[in-house]
Amino acid sequence: MRRALPSTQALACFESAARHISYTRAAQELSLTQSAVSRQIIALEEFLGVQLFRRTRHGVLLTEAGTQYAQQVSRWLHGLERDTLDIMAHQGEGGPLNLAAVPTFATRWLLPRLPQLAREHPEVTVHIDVQTRPFLFADTVFDAALYAGTPEQVARWPGVQAQWLMDEEVVPVCSPQLLATAQAREPGRAWLPVGADIVARMPLLQQSTRPYGWQQWFDAMGVAAPRALDGMRLELFSMLAVAASQGLGVALMPPMLIEQELARGDLIIACPQPLRGNRAYYLVTPALAPDAQPAPALRVFSSWLQQRAREHRPA
Repeated sequence: MRRALPSTQALACFESAARHISYTRAAQELSLTQSAVSRQIIALEEFLGVQLFRRTRHGVLLTEAGTQYAQQVSRWLHGLERDTLDIMAHQGEGGPLNLAAVPTFATRWLLPRLPQLAREHPEVTVHIDVQTRPFLFADTVFDAALYAGTPEQVARWPGVQAQWLMDEEVVPVCSPQLLATAQAREPGRAWLPVGADIVARMPLLQQSTRPYGWQQWFDAMGVAAPRALDGMRLELFSMLAVAASQGLGVALMPPMLIEQELARGDLIIACPQPLRGNRAYYLVTPALAPDAQPAPALRVFSSWLQQRAREHRPA
């Protein structure tokens, strides 16, 4: 079946004219004559059966349909240009991988490991954008997504397949100075871990997207904590890590997201009792037909990521 696709030249002329609201400036940008730009846009309007520009005494103005179409065309042309440059750079081998990812996991766990991917597979280039919610792959340029959620949330994501990477465990962490203050009555044990009952008396940092996190942790520890819902509220794990390292309170954090802070001693584990919730990290990709194969870059990245996740998981 023949596709209803206009010519790329017509789309390029339209996108430039729409961006400049001027045929003259579009012609200058594209090294064409103004009449050539006009002919291309007229041909595009005839192809679509829709008026994109309204001619006025002073030039042209986009119609409402033209404004909406210009946004779509601009996104498509930029994506086509990026993909063209990528395949030219890689000469058809390996190639780019457009990855959507939850921000803290990407910044604190994935990015420190990407130099290893670059050494082992220099033919693969990973581009990362932030996405925290499920989306339709057909409406984006993404090839895959790193997603944090529950099995139920993953199951409700339509048209995808998901590879489990690792479960999420959280432990209480804080600055050494704050823990020393909490243990002032126990000389000589200032920085040693404490029990959940002592954590219950310390200032708590709350994650606004998980308002009952501390309550769940104290319930699992069997400790009464009347102040489990009190404390500064922050949205992201990265914010909690900074606030905790500055001594503002104790935060419930996955240790894998604060590896550098733990190594430097900016944060220490206040109580070594983890809580495993029902959230996990997944690599999500579009579902393929039974006889279809993922792109080479995605196959390489998926295999490499699974290996890194296995190394991280407890034995």
